Amino acid sequence: MSKLLTSTLFLIVASLLLLSSCGSKEKTFLIQGEIASAEDKMLYLEQRGLGAVELLDSVKLNKQGKFRFKEKSPQNPEFYQLRIENQKIIFAVDSLETLNVEADATDLFNSYSIQTSASSSHSDQIKEVIKRQRAAEKDISDLTAQHKAKEIDDVTFMADVDSVLSDYKTYASNLILGNPSSAAAYYAVFQKINDYLIFDPYDKKDYAMFGAVATSWNRYYPNTPRTKHLYDFTMNALRARRQQELQSELFSNIPITENELPDISLPNAKGKKVNLSSFRGQYVLLDFTAYKADFSLQHNALIERVYNQYNSKGLAIYQISFDSDTHFWKNAAVHFPWNAVHDSQSINSYLLKTYNIRELPTAYLLNKEGDLIKRIENFETIETDINQLF
Repeated sequence: MSKLLTSTLFLIVASLLLLSSCGSKEKTFLIQGEIASAEDKMLYLEQRGLGAVELLDSVKLNKQGKFRFKEKSPQNPEFYQLRIENQKIIFAVDSLETLNVEADATDLFNSYSIQTSASSSHSDQIKEVIKRQRAAEKDISDLTAQHKAKEIDDVTFMADVDSVLSDYKTYASNLILGNPSSAAAYYAVFQKINDYLIFDPYDKKDYAMFGAVATSWNRYYPNTPRTKHLYDFTMNALRARRQQELQSELFSNIPITENELPDISLPNAKGKKVNLSSFRGQYVLLDFTAYKADFSLQHNALIERVYNQYNSKGLAIYQISFDSDTHFWKNAAVHFPWNAVHDSQSINSYLLKTYNIRELPTAYLLNKEGDLIKRIENFETIETDINQLF
């Protein structure tokens, strides 16, 4: 074999080995920085996985508080946290990047900042999502305490909680729809208050947020565990929601032909349970209300007028009160001629969610077969709406 051929073969083999070596080199990201007021404290780097939080590395901080962690880069945007005791800095990594952190251990969350080498970082957005989630959680906790102390009534409590959640959802929806493939969008849609998702995947309106993120992640990060989990979660919610399509159509004010909503069986003022289904063969006004509310006197005067005008024509009224003060409700309900019942679960009743009751009073009309056919949007037109039935 000539020297030229031997040299050529050597160069080819060496090039292949070099390419193989470069291709197998593990891709990593680097997170480093300084945390003040943390001398002798343990700093942990953890991955917030789908099933659990996994410890990746740790270091005992010296007086300068400097640290440096290098880890394998994820296939898709992934979530991590730096933790000192119970304080956490939550961030995402979505590229081969270097993250530089500055913080103070006396108030880790409010003091930290992250600078990144990547062209786009979602750390600031994730921090803002967490701040708004925490604020909403505190506001709802304060409202719950006020309601428990009877400083605010049931109706005010429901309205104020709904307002708090709506504020978060407005912010988060804009964030999600602005860039649904981002780590911040994924993080925002899964935020919780008291272990309950703020965005309800079984609610038609909220489902759109999950659908947007799932579709986008499936496009940009296919065949990754987090994408598969998100996609399966979203599709399972869609299947469950379709099983309740009649409710969804009701909430969209589309007439329905069948009624698969569960029957209601609640006690009246004398303690006798009255079933909603017992009024089959009659038109029914299904009224959701609370007696210990500012609107109650005027509302029940309207219900009485409707009863007097249409009861003899075949209209039954099934009125559900969600008052937390059972004694107050009973003293009033015992004098009403219509079917007045009480839900002792008050604002925690499953009926409020089942019938999409976001404010009181709310009412529906049922036909003689028990089908829900109309939601009363304006009580000023209720007599016209009922008159159309006859």
